[in-house]
Parts: sequence; structure tokens; C-alpha cells
Amino acid sequence: MDAARTNGMSRPRHARQYEVLRELGDCYTSLGQYGQAQQCYEKAASLGPDEPGPYVGLGVAALQTDKLEDAEIAFRVAYRLDPQCAKACAGLALVAQQRRDLSQAFDYYMKSLELDTDNIMALLGLFQVSCEMGSFAKVTGYLEAYLQTHPGDTSVMFALAALYMKDGRLGLSKAMLEKLLLLDPAHRDAANLLEEVEHTLRI
Repeated sequence: MDAARTNGMSRPRHARQYEVLRELGDCYTSLGQYGQAQQCYEKAASLGPDEPGPYVGLGVAALQTDKLEDAEIAFRVAYRLDPQCAKACAGLALVAQQRRDLSQAFDYYMKSLELDTDNIMALLGLFQVSCEMGSFAKVTGYLEAYLQTHPGDTSVMFALAALYMKDGRLGLSKAMLEKLLLLDPAHRDAANLLEEVEHTLRI
């Protein structure tokens, strides 16, 4: 009875410690202090061994320090713990992309976006991989859907305009770039691409 009561009381404390450590790991990661982040994530993982979050964090920290093998192991653990974890899929996609396995990267980015259509990192990663592979149809749909709910996201607008251009849809590309430049007149890449699109349309 006492043991059960003690366990019941300790669980919330462990849950609080887990959350604090995981959030601290995220803070250290955002500051570029990956050694401290790793320590926090490892402690969080010991408190929440069934939670994918700390392993995603470990994967991100490892990626930032060019430890691809460590990153892949961490993301795979996170994915095994939760096959619905969009961040784990995106992490595995990043590892595959850095290894130049574009087909696998494409598949993992697609899986990540199926789980979370708002995952901007997966969207832009899929854009990069699609440009290299020359397969635009699937990613165009995801970018269009994202802009329906995030109409002012200039990074996605630029990516979509570039895809429209590569796909020969110059009118759509021009309209998207003009809209982007209204939101951000100083966007030099967009201005340059618009000039290129307008030149192509005149030929």
C-alpha cells in the first residue's frame, strides 16, 4: 500500500523532471550548445524511456555536429517508439538527404508530411530533394496546401514559385513571385527569379 502510494506520488514528479529536461535540451539546442543539450536529452530519455521526444532531440544535436550515424540511431529509436512521430521521419529524411540517398529522403519527407502537413522543415526538405530528382507533382500539392493555412509564408511561396517555373507553369510562378514581393519587397532571390520568369515569358 505504502509502495503504491509512493509510486503514485513519484510519477508526477518524474513527469515534471522529464518535461523540464526535454525543454532545457531544446533551449540548449537553439543556442547551439549541443553537448549540454545531449546531456539533458539523455537524462530525459532515462525518465521517459517510451517517449520519442528526447531521441528526436538527440538526433537533431547529432546532426548539427555532423555525427550522421548517431543521428540516424537516435531518429530510428524515436520512430520505433512512435511510428506516428513526424519529427522522427523528418530527421531520418535529413540523414538520408545528407548521405545523398534522395529516394529514401523523399519517402521519409512524404511520410512526415502525411503525419504533419504543417512541418515546414519537411516541406522545404522535400522541395530540395524534388528539385534534385526532378519530381515536382507531389511536393507542389503539399506546398499549395500549406499556403492555404499559412498564406504569408514567403519561404514556401518562393519554393512554390520555383517549382512552378521548373514545371513550365510560368504564369503561376510570376503571380506567386509578385505576391511574395508585395509582402517582402527586399527579397532579392524572388526579384531575380521574377526577372528570369518574365524574360522567359517574353521569348
